[in-house]
Amino acid sequence: MKFVCQHIGLSIVIDDKLVDQLCRLGSDHYPKEYGGLLVGRYVNNNKEVIIEETVLPKKFKSSAFSFERGVEGLRKTLGDLSRRNPSLIYVGEWHTHPDGRPVPSGTDSSALRTIAEHKDVFIKNPLLLIIGLSNTGYELGFYVLYKNEIHSYELEYNQQHKTEINLIEKTYGGK
Repeated sequence: MKFVCQHIGLSIVIDDKLVDQLCRLGSDHYPKEYGGLLVGRYVNNNKEVIIEETVLPKKFKSSAFSFERGVEGLRKTLGDLSRRNPSLIYVGEWHTHPDGRPVPSGTDSSALRTIAEHKDVFIKNPLLLIIGLSNTGYELGFYVLYKNEIHSYELEYNQQHKTEINLIEKTYGGK
């Protein structure tokens, strides 16, 4: 799948299998929120990010309306990923909104700003994937912090995707 943010000229590519994996992980924790890190690499003069994997927290706190991941072990895992060929880096976060829309809350927006300002984070434009998850399907919402504003992405149209822009609804055979 490819998502674009025309306003800033940045695109995201994520494999359907990774999206399915994230939805399964979220479904396993439904009706509570769940999430983790997004790792990948920038290509095409940093105008496109390819999301390759997720890194899951060893410890976390969650409820139906919040998710707070721990940091234990993340520095080592991210260091190991950066030494791969091709090198993978932290590009953002993902989490679910059980029985909710994939739209950033005030907490989500504040968290993106905090991440961008963190001394150990080397990107200024972190991505956020929110998965609106229900017991019948899911919706994806991709966002980026750019010049201290949150911008949304839209699914790129092509001949193979006849899906409405900005909304993907897919039946998920989860819980």
